[in-house]
Amino acid sequence: MAANLSFDTLKEAVGSGEIDTVLVCMVDMQGRLMGKRFHAVNFVESSFEETHCCNYLLATDLEMATPPGYASTSWEGGYGDYVMAPDLSTLRHVPWLEGTAMVLCDVLDHDTHKPVPHSPRAVLKAQIARLKALGFDAMMATELEFFLFEKSFDEIRKDGFRDLAPISGYNEDYHILQTTKEEGVMRPLRNHLFAAGIPVENTKGEAEAGQEELNIRYSPALDCADYHTIAKNAVKEIAWQKGHAASFLPKWHKDRIGSSSHVHQSLWQDSKPAFFDADADLGMSDLMKHYMAGLIAFAPDYTYFLAPYINSYKRFSKGTFAPTKSVWSVDNRTAGFRLCGVGTKGVRVECRIGGSDLNPYLAQAAMLAAGIKGIEDKMTLAPATSGDVYDDAKATVIPSTLRAATETLRNSTFLREAMGDVVVDHYTRAAEWEQEEFDRVVTDWEIARGFERA
Repeated sequence: MAANLSFDTLKEAVGSGEIDTVLVCMVDMQGRLMGKRFHAVNFVESSFEETHCCNYLLATDLEMATPPGYASTSWEGGYGDYVMAPDLSTLRHVPWLEGTAMVLCDVLDHDTHKPVPHSPRAVLKAQIARLKALGFDAMMATELEFFLFEKSFDEIRKDGFRDLAPISGYNEDYHILQTTKEEGVMRPLRNHLFAAGIPVENTKGEAEAGQEELNIRYSPALDCADYHTIAKNAVKEIAWQKGHAASFLPKWHKDRIGSSSHVHQSLWQDSKPAFFDADADLGMSDLMKHYMAGLIAFAPDYTYFLAPYINSYKRFSKGTFAPTKSVWSVDNRTAGFRLCGVGTKGVRVECRIGGSDLNPYLAQAAMLAAGIKGIEDKMTLAPATSGDVYDDAKATVIPSTLRAATETLRNSTFLREAMGDVVVDHYTRAAEWEQEEFDRVVTDWEIARGFERA
């Protein structure tokens, strides 16, 4: 990963007192940064080699509970340690935190020092290696959409998450006046991320009141996922510093547009775009067609990795720019997959299914696995669709509930071959637990609807 701080430079900065804290972070199942704050002297003297964490960090939920049913760890197993091995190529300044640097870690088995297979970074690295064996590199970019709110996280939580008020009062899609009012958060976000070595392109208003989009430059797949994860954390921290809350919940209100995370992707070979063929229709090479055929055909299998929570599926709704069908179209935002850069070296496919809550490592890994399957089997790409795909009765529908997505994940022969039973079973259990936790809750909607009238 292209970062902006070498280990030697870090040692110099620690010696001069410029940096006194190093965030040593792993990425959990939910795509969050977890880890420790090291005194910088300790880090550069010894902890740069490894540190440890409880293995429950890769077998928990959003609430940090310890669900039963995981093969990797449990109360019966005693919840032992994993090794966090700093990837020193990811060292970077954290400009929005005083005197602070950050490094991302790979998660290793405590006894064997081999990668933990269901660790998100390991899942993505495995698919990148498979692709590399075929002679290709993946380039990707994710769009991060989120909402900014008037109040802070603490104020909103103390109010019971009720009466949420976005930072603006109207749809601000591409709106310069409204986004000027939000520059108190968004300008430092852009500048701090850029100073941290994240190749930020731009921010813009999105299609709802208080909704923002952050775009980061096209990068190698692992870099893309690392950038996404660091940026998402930065959004929340910088918003908090400014007295506001930022939320990546895909659907926070039934009458509001949801937040997505579109993923752009293409393959390269010998530093040349392997998806481009100047003589082919739309500039699409045969390789691209095979890749897209796999990507589209197996979308139901990997929908869980694009939409991992109960709330994720509330976003899929006709007329909201959130797709419901697994088909492709040319520059058409109603389709699950949009062809961009038609006829140019920048030709690529954009997956529009994923929500703002996806874990980028898992989502990208699943899509790469589907594309590899398409290439290996030389799958045939169906013709492009056109018009309003929401009304296309012949198009394949993606799972519309977490329960349905869990079953397609559990029963996916393709994913089990590509990722292994250990990974599929692990995340199937995560999906089951999310559903079980929701099923036992009595919602405000049920009480208001039936308290008197039932």
